[in-house]
Amino acid sequence: MRALLLTGGLLMLAGCAGLPQPDPTQAWIDLAPHPEDTALQALEVDDEAAVDKRYFQVSPGRHELTVRYQFAVDPTNIGPDAEPLWRDCQLSVKFNDFNAGQRYQLQAGNTGLRPWAKLYDEQRKVVGQAQPAGCQRT
Repeated sequence: MRALLLTGGLLMLAGCAGLPQPDPTQAWIDLAPHPEDTALQALEVDDEAAVDKRYFQVSPGRHELTVRYQFAVDPTNIGPDAEPLWRDCQLSVKFNDFNAGQRYQLQAGNTGLRPWAKLYDEQRKVVGQAQPAGCQRT
């Protein structure tokens, strides 16, 4: 699983060169997983499949973004003889005021078994926090 995430991360980095130019009439949301060995993907905007798993681009106004976050839980958070536990989670963040031409960043991480994600504006101010929408072991 770790090799899969590392390969996916490298492919995402290579794919960044191929990202489209942001539409100035829409808001752009970059995705940034917090630690290494994790993956963060765009899934849905307002219950419709995301156009690209590497970012969100939305019209101004209110939207709900759903992401997939995959991460390993350190054995120290599980038990003395445990192996790392891989989690595959969905998180949902709502924001009422996306602005045209603005760039936002959705950053994800975890505390033990619990995933988290925060939405930042261009000034690095937290403007939204995600709610877990379900997790499973992988």
